[in-house]
Amino acid sequence: MKYAFIIGSGAFVVRGKTISYGSDGNWKPLLRINSVSQGATGDAHLDVDIDIKDVDGKPVTVMSNQPVTGAPYNVKVERDSVTVSRLDGSTIIHVHQMDYDTAMALEHNIVAELEVNMPLAAIRVAGEFFVDQLHIRAENEKLFINENGYANVALAGENDLKFTSEGVVL
Repeated sequence: MKYAFIIGSGAFVVRGKTISYGSDGNWKPLLRINSVSQGATGDAHLDVDIDIKDVDGKPVTVMSNQPVTGAPYNVKVERDSVTVSRLDGSTIIHVHQMDYDTAMALEHNIVAELEVNMPLAAIRVAGEFFVDQLHIRAENEKLFINENGYANVALAGENDLKFTSEGVVL
């Protein structure tokens, strides 16, 4: 199965359901999709594992939508989204499964990639956090990995999506 990760104004369509980080074969997951929502019917919902640090360096670990670490953050779960926020309400990471109509209303290059690859789900990721020495900022218009920026890209690959100090690897 394929998943489309919509981050900033870019789409990364991959066979895996994980975003990992690292290098040289030493990969650690920062986000894993366990299950996705099947719309308004059925019991299926977006279920994720997250292993990151907030901008203050505090660990944020979520397993199957439930907080694991004692760091001060909240986890809000809905059928199609999981939001991890600080106690002041600011977002650390937001993972949202887009519905078909919303995904098909994205930029033309992204829609074309979605139509060709037909992913099981389009997952939008937003927030600002760290994994090891990588500073990840996923804004409306761009994805930043440290100072490497990605905007208006539509890429497809055969493996998991990976973040490195050099940027994105598919």
